[in-house]
Amino acid sequence: MKQSQSVVANSVIFVYSCYLILPLYWLFSMSIQSSQDITTNAGWYPKSPTMANFQEIFTNPVWYEGFLNSLTYVLINSTISIIVALPAAYAFSRYRFLGDKHLFFWLLSNRMAPPAVFLLPFFNMYSSLGLFDTPLAVALAHCLFTVPLAVWILEGFMSSVPRQIDELALLDGHSFVHFFCRIFLPLIRAGIGVTVFFCFMFSWVELLLARTLTASAAKPIAVVMTRTISASGIDWGLLAAAGVLTILPGLVVVFFVRNYLTRGFALGRV
Repeated sequence: MKQSQSVVANSVIFVYSCYLILPLYWLFSMSIQSSQDITTNAGWYPKSPTMANFQEIFTNPVWYEGFLNSLTYVLINSTISIIVALPAAYAFSRYRFLGDKHLFFWLLSNRMAPPAVFLLPFFNMYSSLGLFDTPLAVALAHCLFTVPLAVWILEGFMSSVPRQIDELALLDGHSFVHFFCRIFLPLIRAGIGVTVFFCFMFSWVELLLARTLTASAAKPIAVVMTRTISASGIDWGLLAAAGVLTILPGLVVVFFVRNYLTRGFALGRV
């Protein structure tokens, strides 16, 4: 009985894995074909594979500058989010003050707001401050959504650390800065890694704010990919190659935090 259940479970997992892998395989297959082959001779495997699409991306400034712009504002956003969220999450996890629970919930409600609500205020503000069409503008706009999420995740991890550690460090004569940076943060390094993952992924795949707050100088790869339509139609092979490359940074981040993602999806509360 148990053996038959195991066979059924493994079969279901295999089928589901194929279901998930198929779009990725099809994307990679398209990326090593010309657009003409894709539209006329599409099949399960490329008949005339070529690396011309990847060569175009790495040699065309529009494409590789788009990747650099995206990585720039994603790294800025993740750094700012972590720096701001760490002390805020520690305060929520260790202290009680008037309206703390309401403020904590309000932070998450900001994350629930659709980005379209903030398009006009951000556009007018950044145009007045001279930040329009810069990676910093996109990074700061994304902080409105990533900082509340980072606070919620980190607070869950920090609350799992016994408060006696804080008291023992104080009795041993450690300053708060030394305790926080050298003792406390290493204890929640898993939470920091998971938080970086969520901040990175939100900022990397977000399109609406990135497209509205940039024009040409700081145009991210997500925006470049939406502008591949020309007089001859859509260059499917080039678009697929760009899609393959945009998946790689996320896979790298997942590889380093894969052991902690379960707690991260529960906001650190398991």
